[in-house]
Amino acid sequence: MEVVIKKKRTRGKRIFIWSSSIVLLLVICIAIFLNIYTLRSVPKIDGTIKLEDLQRAVMVKRDSKGVPHIKAENAHDLYFSQGYVQAQDRLFQMDLSRRQASGMLSEVVGEAAADRDKLFRTLGLRRAAEASVSQYDGEAKYALQSFADGVNAFIREAKEEKKLPVEFTILGYEPAEWSIVDTLTIGKYMAFDLGGHWHGQAFRYWALKNLPKEQANELFPTYPKDAPRLLAELENTNVDVAQSFAKTIIPPEFNGSNNWVISGEKSASGKPILADDPHLSLATPSIWYQSKLEMKDLNVSGVIFAGVPGVILGHNEKIAWGVTNTGPDVQDLYIEKRNPNNENEFLYKDKWEKATVVDESIKVKGGKTIPYNVTVTRHGPVISEFADKGKEKTKTVFALKWTALEPSAELKAVLNMNKAKDWNEFETALQDFHTPTQNFVFASNDGTIAYKANGNIPVRKKGDGSLPVPGWTDEYEWEGYIPYDQLPKVINPKQGFISTANNKIVDDNYPYHISNTWAQPYRQMRIQEFLQEKEKYTVKDLEKLQMDQKNLYGKEFAPILLKELNKASLNEVEKEGVKPLTKWNFYDSKDEAAPLLFHLLMKEISNTLFSKEIPKDVMELFEGKSQVVDELIRKEVAGENSAWFTKYGGFTKVVHTSYENVMKKLQKEYGPNVAEWKWGDYHQLAFTHPISKSSSMLALLAFNREKPVPIGGSQVTVQAASYGDNGIVNHGASWRFVIDTKDMSNGYHIVGPGQSGHFRSDWYHDQIDDWVNGTYHTTTLNTDGVEGKVLTLEPK
Repeated sequence: MEVVIKKKRTRGKRIFIWSSSIVLLLVICIAIFLNIYTLRSVPKIDGTIKLEDLQRAVMVKRDSKGVPHIKAENAHDLYFSQGYVQAQDRLFQMDLSRRQASGMLSEVVGEAAADRDKLFRTLGLRRAAEASVSQYDGEAKYALQSFADGVNAFIREAKEEKKLPVEFTILGYEPAEWSIVDTLTIGKYMAFDLGGHWHGQAFRYWALKNLPKEQANELFPTYPKDAPRLLAELENTNVDVAQSFAKTIIPPEFNGSNNWVISGEKSASGKPILADDPHLSLATPSIWYQSKLEMKDLNVSGVIFAGVPGVILGHNEKIAWGVTNTGPDVQDLYIEKRNPNNENEFLYKDKWEKATVVDESIKVKGGKTIPYNVTVTRHGPVISEFADKGKEKTKTVFALKWTALEPSAELKAVLNMNKAKDWNEFETALQDFHTPTQNFVFASNDGTIAYKANGNIPVRKKGDGSLPVPGWTDEYEWEGYIPYDQLPKVINPKQGFISTANNKIVDDNYPYHISNTWAQPYRQMRIQEFLQEKEKYTVKDLEKLQMDQKNLYGKEFAPILLKELNKASLNEVEKEGVKPLTKWNFYDSKDEAAPLLFHLLMKEISNTLFSKEIPKDVMELFEGKSQVVDELIRKEVAGENSAWFTKYGGFTKVVHTSYENVMKKLQKEYGPNVAEWKWGDYHQLAFTHPISKSSSMLALLAFNREKPVPIGGSQVTVQAASYGDNGIVNHGASWRFVIDTKDMSNGYHIVGPGQSGHFRSDWYHDQIDDWVNGTYHTTTLNTDGVEGKVLTLEPK
């Protein structure tokens, strides 16, 4: 009996070993297969590739950071090769970008994206891009078509050789051919991403309709001069803001940037130095694609949005330039009155006008089609009904008038900027750059520094962009744009530097309205403070400034909050929480507790004041909320009573209640020992890939392999690092760039998280540490001096 049991045990052990071996072998085989399969889509970066439509041989040399240096003998081959190379590194991103902007995500991800698609179909970015094609001719149209041909050459090759990026396999589709309209649609999307003010208009309309007058008035950045009459006209209108925009997408409030330029008198080299760091969403891959382009009469280096030719930010052999977002009021919501007997007619000057109805039916993965029509009035698309699902049409609606929906030719400007040799040529090129309106700073090796707020900014008959306006009268129409020669401009100022950080750019004597809402001024204040601390600056100094974490916001408000907390009755742990704030040096260091306490306390004060009376969906529309809270606090400090603070027991009580809430949350998350709390435990950077949101396994094994990284800075420091409710940093310096114009050959850059969109590439996440630590790499205009892999593209 014992022998039988032993034999059974031995046999069972053998079966277990064999089974385990087979499973292990299968796992190894699968791993080998996946390794080979995923490596197949990593592009070829050396050797020779023969391509149809190419006229002459082109050299593509990638440097140590994967930046392609493209050298061609003519414009067709240069932009064709740029399209081909961008597609090699970023095809999935390019396809996703055109789909999002066009409202075509549902075709590949399913009905879950339908509301998002409806929003973008309603806005009509692709319709605006289609209308813009006719604005292009000559070199610019040639470049657009050559670029598209290059993208399509790679798409055909990747399909034939079954080397499409793995994301296409995961989602189960293949990309369609690229077109000029795709490129222009991505350009229009950037105008959307860089924001507008329509949601603020909708929010303030809701506030006036739903809140006591005194509370509503305090939510305006500045109260409109013609408000009494305008409010009377809006009295009998009713748009359900909460329902209408429940599914809308609002670009991040902190879509801003920093840029500055110092004259030769302030630089150690004796020539101007320029610095630029656009603040956009931080994700994998980067929104920017860096490249260096060279042909006869052109040698330019910098970045461009993936899916677009040329270089939009960067330098050539004579000049350098950078941008920040101006943030003007270029959008208006018009309240349209619908004909009760015809849902497609709207009142204008006592007559019913027929609107245009556009069929924008949405195809859904699996074969389903969602019928969807967009109504376009004389002012623009009706945007307050896209979230309705079969509801009866309302009597009044919001229609959006927006400069970006008009035909334009920004790529003309970009290509001419790339070739410009001085300020006059550069400014001339800017005339074609209509949207989005940007603060351009400029430096050239002839010693010139300059600034211009450039783009189409409307001149209104009446109104200032604070509120929706009546669409049934011509009293609130636009009367063209601020004349080009009267846009804000500065050349070679006496102070020896120019800087912008989305701050207010003109004083009250400027004859035209630009905006009522600007970014908080603290980044600009710190930049100016830094640039006046000594006589001479170097590239290293300006790199240091881009990484600066001094918090002048905290310097203003922390003492005010401490004064109120000292009036309150605090428990022992709460008293410990006050100590870091008392000792704070006003730097948002990742290793300090004070930034954690300060930022969360300011956020909680906002929640205490607004969360009970403003619905969550409406809160998403609240433009300039931080600035409003700042002003309410200043009002209290000045001895004036704010209606909001009064309603919740007064300033001291609101501060104490908010502090109690913050301390409870932090103790629960990080324990009772305040001395161990760190800003970086909460405030962490993660460059997430869009497809990783659908699968935590894919995120872990492939697309987001790196853990979130603790970092310093915040939305109010020069080292911009804005974050969500979970503390994850999702917005900041998408590109850092510094150049001394004494040596126009070399620029210094960081593109986080890396150049490539392929997770198996060495350049996928290789710049995350560089981004965190401020380690810049050099890109040179002298391609012959670059060491790297060389790919030769030859005619087939």
